[in-house]
Amino acid sequence: MAAMSLASPDPTLFPFDFLAPPPAVPGLVQRDALIAPEEENALIAAIDAAGLAPFRFQGWLGKRLTASFGWSYDFDRGRFEAAEPIPDWLEPIRLRAAAFAGLAPDALVQALLIRYDPGAGIGWHRDRPVFDRVVGISLGHPATLRLRRRTAAGFDRAAALLVPRAAYLLSGEVRRDWEHSIAPLAEPRWSITFRSLADHGLARR
Repeated sequence: MAAMSLASPDPTLFPFDFLAPPPAVPGLVQRDALIAPEEENALIAAIDAAGLAPFRFQGWLGKRLTASFGWSYDFDRGRFEAAEPIPDWLEPIRLRAAAFAGLAPDALVQALLIRYDPGAGIGWHRDRPVFDRVVGISLGHPATLRLRRRTAAGFDRAAALLVPRAAYLLSGEVRRDWEHSIAPLAEPRWSITFRSLADHGLARR
């Protein structure tokens, strides 16, 4: 990845203090322009070159292609495993994601890269409880983050538009009580997701 240039930006270019739409549910925060337009194509190329493989779940292969760094979860065996270190080209992005989430950069211990080709999506789920805060960054085409929470009468539902180069943070109520999903997409989309560990770390996985 020597040809890439993703140096840490001037903080004044990414102030994180502009007005944002009200969150769909408590704990969901969104920020535009975490990634500069001139960086997007380089990041997409780096994701495509990162050894992506089809998502596996109990022998089933999903349409989305993924690669995990720092930590990975093997859904076939139901266990966490150490993965390859987060690559250097992701470090400037992790720095910005951590600032957005109010965390030290090294608190974001996992990076998950995903490419959604046309027809790919992700079903209803909550991220594994071993993780705490989740920061997602969208690249390529927009998508809708669908949210639902089970109630006695059925489900409360909400949605948030994920625009290219923007980021979202899941913490607190939305992380704990709500499931999320992304419907199958008509156009390609790439994402970078960083996660921090819950207080108990991997001790109670």
